[in-house]
Amino acid sequence: MFSRKSLGVSVSSSAVAFARVGGSPSAPLLESVSSRPLSPGTLRPSLRDLNVLNPQGFVIALQEARNSLFCRGKYVSVSLPDASGRVMMFDMEERFKNRSEGLEILRWKLKKKLPFDAAEAHLDFQQVGTRENGDSVVLVVVAYRPVIAQYEELLAAAGLIPAGIDLNCFNLNRVFERRLAKSESYAFLTHFDSYLGIMFIAGGKLEFIRFRELAGDDAEFNSVHQEIRRSFLSYKSKSPEGEIKNVFCLAPPRLASDFCGIARDAIGIEAVLLDPKSALEIRGKDFSVPDPLFPFISAIGTALRAL
Repeated sequence: MFSRKSLGVSVSSSAVAFARVGGSPSAPLLESVSSRPLSPGTLRPSLRDLNVLNPQGFVIALQEARNSLFCRGKYVSVSLPDASGRVMMFDMEERFKNRSEGLEILRWKLKKKLPFDAAEAHLDFQQVGTRENGDSVVLVVVAYRPVIAQYEELLAAAGLIPAGIDLNCFNLNRVFERRLAKSESYAFLTHFDSYLGIMFIAGGKLEFIRFRELAGDDAEFNSVHQEIRRSFLSYKSKSPEGEIKNVFCLAPPRLASDFCGIARDAIGIEAVLLDPKSALEIRGKDFSVPDPLFPFISAIGTALRAL
């Protein structure tokens, strides 16, 4: 098979990070990474308001990080802050014949749940299961069109062409897909960019997903424990037959030990910390792998999506 190249960029509240990967989907190779910090006040992630408050500073950061990779590609997969969208799971009793019809039903169901006109919502969904009564279980992602349009315009100003846009939460686990696939029933807990992510997978299918912005500083672990515990009890009440066999965690190195301990206490299973370096093949002796690699994990994941 021929080796392909893919470029990914993740945007967080304080930085932009790029990753270039090559190889094949079954044997990806990390070739280079780069990042640039964002000046305070440059970006404020929001579902309903334009995120970038300093467009010129944002574009410069993108250009500098992109240029330091020394590659010519303009097409880039983009991952945005989790607060720039909203992720939900729905049980849909309504039947739909095709994707277009499904989107219209979802737009109608969401019109009273969004802080903006549902007609201005950018919607995407994926059916992840079916209930015994025939209801469809769908994973829904919502964003405000003007928010996405601003990011698209600024990426273009930086000389980049977005090949796809989603949220950081969907790219954190992609680096570890081969490891996670060995356990069909597990919890995947993440702490990234001051956002807590909670997923429960049973029988290889997503059963529960929740993302919460963490108030205060990163060490506010009391609220983290409460949120994980509430989510676990909510999952068990809806799926009493579901059995979580493993707990996997992803967190900044300085918080990782405490985060795993809280996950263990909240769910009652010893938590395993996932290490990005152990899950990736690194190409080239001239590539100095940053330590830690954690800040680049979403950029790497979004680059893998297009490989």
